Amino acid sequence: MLDRDTRQALVPLGQAEGDGEGWLMSYLDVLTLLITLFVLLLSMASYGLPADGADAARQISPSARQAALRLVEGLQPRHQGLQPRFQGLQIEGVSVEANDSGVTLRIEDRLLFSSGRANLTGDGRQVLGRLAERLGDFTGHISVEGHTDSLPIATSRFPSNWELSTGRASAVVRYLAEAGVPRGRLRAIGYADTQPLAGNDSPEGRAANRRVELLLRQGPDQG
Repeated sequence: MLDRDTRQALVPLGQAEGDGEGWLMSYLDVLTLLITLFVLLLSMASYGLPADGADAARQISPSARQAALRLVEGLQPRHQGLQPRFQGLQIEGVSVEANDSGVTLRIEDRLLFSSGRANLTGDGRQVLGRLAERLGDFTGHISVEGHTDSLPIATSRFPSNWELSTGRASAVVRYLAEAGVPRGRLRAIGYADTQPLAGNDSPEGRAANRRVELLLRQGPDQG
């Protein structure tokens, strides 16, 4: 055992004696997480082990398994909590898709606009109204993106599909802002026909490409 004078001499200058073990607690926390992760990996690997290996894996205590699961839950993508907002959303022509950057709400243009126009229809306002109810407390950013097919358009208001797609995205943004979604979290983007989902050589493909997408992202706006 070291006497008190010797222990004090080993403590770095300016650090109290009782604080000298702070690094040890951090080390133990990291070690605990590593052990928990190892337990989870071993548990998952048991599904591919022979009978004796599986029996050994089953010896892991339930509390260890729960701790491992909690660790993994903490590593889930930040957008994981977005999709439950739209569970049970039954709107024909509206789909929900999770991806690496967030959640995408894809709306067929027929639900929102008449052909060649960028004014929301009555049915379109109802659809967006239902979505706005789910977006009211969303704290991330929402990119509203307009997409068209490749058929050209040339009117006094829309000289090309660029103006049409941007006008439609802007109309959706205006409605969501009026419905209470914070304006600072919204932006409108027009992609014309540059990001098709299907080929434009069939009516079905062109219909799939004419759409408005709402991209929901948590955290800072990604520009």
